[in-house]
Order: sequence, then C-alpha cells, then structure tokens
Amino acid sequence: MKRLHVHVSVENLSDSIRYYSALFAAQPTVTKPDYAKWMLDDPRMNFAISRRGQAPGLDHLGIQAESAEELAELEQRLQSAELPHVAQPGSNCCYARSDKHWSLDPSGIAWEAFHTLDSIPTFGEHDRPAAASCCSPVQKLSCAAASVAAKCC
Repeated sequence: MKRLHVHVSVENLSDSIRYYSALFAAQPTVTKPDYAKWMLDDPRMNFAISRRGQAPGLDHLGIQAESAEELAELEQRLQSAELPHVAQPGSNCCYARSDKHWSLDPSGIAWEAFHTLDSIPTFGEHDRPAAASCCSPVQKLSCAAASVAAKCC
C-alpha cells in the first residue's frame, strides 16, 4: 500500500517539531539537526520537514511505494502524464537511499515517486557544496519543461 509524502521547508525546526507533534499526536520517527519525519498511519502519510536554506513552505509532494513493483507502476503513471520526468535510482537524500522518479505537475509542483531502500547517516547528496554537483532533479525538470536545459545545467 502506498503512502502520501509531503515535505515542507521550515524556518525553525524545533518550533515546527513541537507544532506537528501536537497536530499528529505523535513524535517524529526520525529527528536530525536539520530534518524530522513522521511515518503516520492515520492519515497514511510520510510527512517530513527540513531546515536547509530553502524558502519556507511546500518543498514537494510524493508517493512512497512499499516495493519495486509499486514504484514501477508509479513510474508508468508518470510517463503516461506526458510531462518531463527524471529517474534517480540509488539516490541519497533525506537520510535515506531510495530509487526515485521526479516529475512536475502542470502548475510546476514537484512530485516524487520513491521506494526507500535503506537509511544513511547524512542528509545525502545535497551535503556536497552546490558547485560540486549538477542541478537538482527538480531544476532539471524545470529546465526540460522550459526547453532551456543547457542554460540551467
């Protein structure tokens, strides 16, 4: 069974943890200095917050698959939407290693379909300096949608 994923960028992690813990009547299942995550069953959701220099607000939405087969089904759904999408197998992000597929909806909201494979001790690939890596999957999608990928990446 799949799980809805919501990731929100926040200004103050401790205030946000206190707020969402009260709202969900549960403590986070993962807490790091820059990140917290709740794996909720009611509603069935993977809700994450982070303080990583992004503007506060919705970072992205997603669907967490419980198996490689469910992820393959989600990938086919993204392909049938006929919008740009990026495969990201073996991605290290949000203290987890996952196989992912990213897409943008027609309004430009980032969607992530993923299957978590393991946990990792760091936030992930984004821990590297920005100059050491190419643009993010969401940036690549935005560039592809605007047909200016060469200028973006």
